[in-house]
Amino acid sequence: MNDWLHNLAIVWMAVLVFGLTALITAAIYVGVVLLAGERARSFKAVSPGMLSPLGILFALFIAFTASQVWNDNDRANSVVDREASALRTVALLAATFPGEAEKNLRNLLRSYIIDAAAQEWPMMAHRTATLQVIPYSLAEALRLTLGLTPSSPGQQTAQREMTTALESALDARRQRIILSQRQVNWIKWACLCLQAASALIAIAMVHCDNRLTAAIALGLFAFGVAASLLLILAHDRPFIGELSVNPTPLLQVMPELESVEHGNKT
Repeated sequence: MNDWLHNLAIVWMAVLVFGLTALITAAIYVGVVLLAGERARSFKAVSPGMLSPLGILFALFIAFTASQVWNDNDRANSVVDREASALRTVALLAATFPGEAEKNLRNLLRSYIIDAAAQEWPMMAHRTATLQVIPYSLAEALRLTLGLTPSSPGQQTAQREMTTALESALDARRQRIILSQRQVNWIKWACLCLQAASALIAIAMVHCDNRLTAAIALGLFAFGVAASLLLILAHDRPFIGELSVNPTPLLQVMPELESVEHGNKT
């Protein structure tokens, strides 16, 4: 799916999905009605029992596709929260190394968060973020932490914890960039649409002798199809769209860094 579609507001995405579904359903209805004049007996020979397995197959396709989407979104939220938690841990423990080391660490963390929110998030939305470039600020913070010379057992423990937290932040960043590449592939979308069309055609054929009943049945099933497709499409890619995962957890670390810095100045 193109970026413009995922960038649509939910309202306009709903208008598009429901509108296209309505048009396709109307075309199926008109086509079956026109053909029913000559082939009504053949259409009525289609067993209504087919509707149940067709509906079950469509439900299974929806469940199979939705499970991937929910899992990707849950993992994306989890890794961003883990990244923010790791950075907050480093910010807190940096106070055990007062002076230039603490100041440099906080500046590096602040720079990393700003770059992640301003540069990496738009790149992840367009699926152009890669793992080839290691963030300088985070790598430098790790190098600085490893180069510290602890003078007490407390500082030794803090250095180990900060190193572990920075490694965790790097791993979380790696995971979110990988997740930004995820989406429902075209074959899954094609199978969903074909299965939905098959069920709609079968409904129209079974009720071809009663146009009002056919229209009502088609409308109800089409409404369910459109709602299912909209739900999956709105969450298809974790880092784009109105319901996307945002960098808020990372940005929430910034006031803490700034308040500590202001406290040191006073």
